[in-house]
Amino acid sequence: MQVFGALRHDWTTAEVRELFALPFNDLLFQAQSVHRQHFDPNEVQVSTLLSIKTGACPEDCKYCPQSARYDTGLKKERLMAVATVLQRAREAKQSGSTRFCMGAAWRNPHDRDMPAVIEMINEVKSLGMETCMTLGMLSPEQAVMLKEAGLDYYNHNLDTSPEYYGDVISTRTYQDRLDTLEHVRAAGMNVCSGGIVGMGESANDRAGLLVQLANLEPQPESVPINKLVKVMGTPLDQVEDLDEFEFIRTLAVARIMMPKSHVRLSAGREAMNEQMQALCFFAGANSIFYGCKLLTTSNPEEDADTRLFNKLGINTDRGRGYSDEAHEAALVDALNRQKTDVLFYDASA
Repeated sequence: MQVFGALRHDWTTAEVRELFALPFNDLLFQAQSVHRQHFDPNEVQVSTLLSIKTGACPEDCKYCPQSARYDTGLKKERLMAVATVLQRAREAKQSGSTRFCMGAAWRNPHDRDMPAVIEMINEVKSLGMETCMTLGMLSPEQAVMLKEAGLDYYNHNLDTSPEYYGDVISTRTYQDRLDTLEHVRAAGMNVCSGGIVGMGESANDRAGLLVQLANLEPQPESVPINKLVKVMGTPLDQVEDLDEFEFIRTLAVARIMMPKSHVRLSAGREAMNEQMQALCFFAGANSIFYGCKLLTTSNPEEDADTRLFNKLGINTDRGRGYSDEAHEAALVDALNRQKTDVLFYDASA
């Protein structure tokens, strides 16, 4: 049996289909073997995701309840006050999250929004947490501004394969997404990029998505794999459910192809029982979102995750809720803010 684990950027769809075709036990064995080469098998990185601006997005992504084009009953909200974001971040840290992710339903941020966004980054980092944002497409200048504010990660998913993409989204191109990732990388930030499976795509499309992600150079530091959460009123609300074993296979193949990336078990986790989640962790998933909601869709409560972690022996030896790097960054940012506070204003006023 072939042994995997090398970092590559020349994957082909045919090779990836061969991985998917392995017997389930063999695939998981290979994925777990690769996982143990680069990570503690009993450590899962924990993030919290907060919607800082909800609804009224002009995009037409067929999976998304935040699109203004679909009637999903979602109440649109304006940009959240910085003080409210900071309170949610404190609660997330107390619950055990080490990274706080903030998402806004924008096609792209406007210049008027940037001061408040930058203040959010500064305040959350002052807690000693890593920061991540997903704000839509970024210009090179906006990416630099976020980096200079201290943003650690920027999330911008590719969603699916280039071939299937046009069946899901028409208001921005695949190249638009790749361009934003390039701007993020050029600014010096970590990349968080993954996709959604179960949108009616073919097995070739799932393989094609992973090829696109793995062949990025460097590969994304964080790779969220989302299982479609069907929301009534969206065009995909009646799509056939993806087989659960196929979802686990997707995680395992992602782990093999991107051996040094954190593979996040993301949306759709609420519908998974403990046994399925345990298989996902064994397949190489080593990051999750804590909390009762992912942007606008539900997620398992923190205490349910804690109970599962205790059953599996995950994160039992971690003595504190944040990394040395995040703590050091918080100290540096606190000093820098003393010099630059006059540059910021209260955008929530």
